[in-house]
Amino acid sequence: MIRFIKSIFRKKDYIFIENNKVDIKKMRMVAEDYYLDRKFYCSEAVLKTLKDGFEAPYGDEIIKLSSGFPVGMGNGCACGAINGGVMAIGMFFSGEKAMELTKELQEKFLEKRKFCCCKVLTRGMKLGSKVHLKHCVTITGELTELTAEILARELGYEGKIKKS
Repeated sequence: MIRFIKSIFRKKDYIFIENNKVDIKKMRMVAEDYYLDRKFYCSEAVLKTLKDGFEAPYGDEIIKLSSGFPVGMGNGCACGAINGGVMAIGMFFSGEKAMELTKELQEKFLEKRKFCCCKVLTRGMKLGSKVHLKHCVTITGELTELTAEILARELGYEGKIKKS
């Protein structure tokens, strides 16, 4: 009951962009909460948060497009959170620009994590365990933050992160 009440009151109070500044840390927190609260898996949480945060002209039905990417597309391949970030980039850019930004996103993630493969990123973890959940929540937040930084810059928002 408390979790339900918490989600009702937090649903509409997200203000991600104010005075042309983006609150990237809040976006990260929201994406992590979506995953932790089991509202969405990694790719869905990243896409939903960035769609809402940057006010993409799509309804929530677009989130379904990312539903096949969690757990490395179901077989442990590419990290679903990265795919959520790639889809978010695709909401705003296409063609060469989308590929350029996708490459940047992947390179930034590789700098931090060294791998983009879900099987490697979660090696030794039991799927669904507390350790696995915590690890994937963190990665979901990281990918939301990395993608938000790229989108904020490319969409012309002032500053990278609004200090709270």
